[in-house]
Amino acid sequence: MNEAPHVGLIGCGGWGKLILRDLKALGATVTCVAPGETSRANARAHGADVIVSSVAELPAVDGAVVATPSDSHGEVLLGLLPRNVPLFVEKPLTSDLASAQRLATMASGRIFVMDKWRYHAGIDRIARYARSGEIGDVLGLRLFRLGWSMTHNEVDPIWNLLPHDLSICLHILGEVPPVDAAFSDALGPASSGLVAMLGRRGGPRVVIETSAHHPVNRRSVILACTAGTVTLNGSLDDHLILRQGTPDDLDAPEIKVFFENEMPLKAELAAFLRHLRGGPAPMSSVEEGALVVERVCEIRRMAGLLA
Repeated sequence: MNEAPHVGLIGCGGWGKLILRDLKALGATVTCVAPGETSRANARAHGADVIVSSVAELPAVDGAVVATPSDSHGEVLLGLLPRNVPLFVEKPLTSDLASAQRLATMASGRIFVMDKWRYHAGIDRIARYARSGEIGDVLGLRLFRLGWSMTHNEVDPIWNLLPHDLSICLHILGEVPPVDAAFSDALGPASSGLVAMLGRRGGPRVVIETSAHHPVNRRSVILACTAGTVTLNGSLDDHLILRQGTPDDLDAPEIKVFFENEMPLKAELAAFLRHLRGGPAPMSSVEEGALVVERVCEIRRMAGLLA
């Protein structure tokens, strides 16, 4: 396929309109399924080629992007499967383990999850440190995803925040380790945040702190290795902080490692369009998406929350 792919965009809310903006910037033809007046206004404002009111009205397309509320992902994806085209769905794959596992069984190689942090150049650079051994063997990861309030009301903040960090684990470590312990955040409503510990005996350890009830916004990732650490301090940063040596070396210098910080949303959509043209599949398969959902449910249970 050499011509511009024709993409169906299901949903054009606050995030969907940004997806539409980037799809159009990347040269795609986009038919937008926008049932409400707000979503239709977003679709018009951001350049949709065609706007329809339901998936049933969606014409033949080369692929589809699902940007509906998280609790509707399973139903929407199941409805799109008979079209037999690649599907790219906003994280999480679903907010329900049974539907995630069903999709993983039914749609291997056809559904991919939009884990934008796997397309962040800083995260990819950290993954290269983990794989190369340049600063020794991996000891573990510490991830912070903290902020004040959430705008997604269909699911609680943990479902919105935690899948990001689990996908970062997947990208850096090549796996999402088993859950060891978790407890809910005592600083706000139980469902607003938690601390989770993952890992297996003798392997890398992962500590994740996530909260929507924290007065200071923080998005940081720290990789600890036997001969140094490397840190991404913010999602918009254009550099990592590398500190070689051990904590006993008080004079170990901090070195800035710069990278080109292309917007991850645009990067992952470009990967999907390349796939529609016959290129490799995007990152985060449906099986990996289902694993993330499984881990979220495990962590929630250990923290005493409803799955």
